[in-house]
Amino acid sequence: MRTTEQDSRYAHLDKMSTLELLEGMNAEDMSVPRAVRAAIPSMEKFVDAIVERMSRGGRVFYVGAGTSGRLGVVDASEIPPTYGVRDRFIGIIAGGDGAIRTAVEGAEDDMEQGWRDIGAFSPAAADTVIGIAASGMTPYVLGAVRAARAAGLLTGGITCNECSPLSGEVDFPLEAVVGPEFVTGSTRMKSGTATKLMLNMISTAVMIRLGHVSGSRMVDMQPTNSKLRDRGVRMLMDATGMEDYEKAGELLLRYGSVRLAAEAYNSGREI
Repeated sequence: MRTTEQDSRYAHLDKMSTLELLEGMNAEDMSVPRAVRAAIPSMEKFVDAIVERMSRGGRVFYVGAGTSGRLGVVDASEIPPTYGVRDRFIGIIAGGDGAIRTAVEGAEDDMEQGWRDIGAFSPAAADTVIGIAASGMTPYVLGAVRAARAAGLLTGGITCNECSPLSGEVDFPLEAVVGPEFVTGSTRMKSGTATKLMLNMISTAVMIRLGHVSGSRMVDMQPTNSKLRDRGVRMLMDATGMEDYEKAGELLLRYGSVRLAAEAYNSGREI
């Protein structure tokens, strides 16, 4: 039996108090970072391969169903405002965007649809496809990575089971075996947390390696709301030595990113 389908270590959840439930879930969550850490050696090689391809104009496609698909869509959607990079990380979920909010029954069982959905973006050899499936058996995901690999794209697979079919279909299998879920089979729990952590690590490491972070700061982030504008202004003041908050704010809005505004100021064009 797949690890993600094994019985919970807690046999009588319906008899437990609220405190016992919360403490039990928290105790189980402690295992997630250790499981993710075991995948770092494979993740390192995968990130380096993605960076090489993205430096040639490649993109990253996340492909998943249900919770796995939603996590991919979330990660991809956060790249543009955080790093100023658009249309380079693309989240694809079985059943289409409507499945982000509402389950689309049966969509994940179509072996051909995943690659068809990627096909709408005219995939190229420099692109990467990351299949996401806690079980490692989702047909929608398996079909997508199999076709992508056959077409010469780089492929990776995020799963929470050892030696799953997904791992056998990709160039870089990333396995975080978190053990049985607190609620038997509910992979939105530990498996979902592990998946979120790995997606964070992959996309963040790639963006840093591609130069979208200076020091520890998101110098290409888009100042699209008051919180981000304030953060950007303070980063700009720190990077340039400017002391006038209002002037720094005007400069940031004019150039659209801390990097471009700082380059303009430090070159003497905007003193």
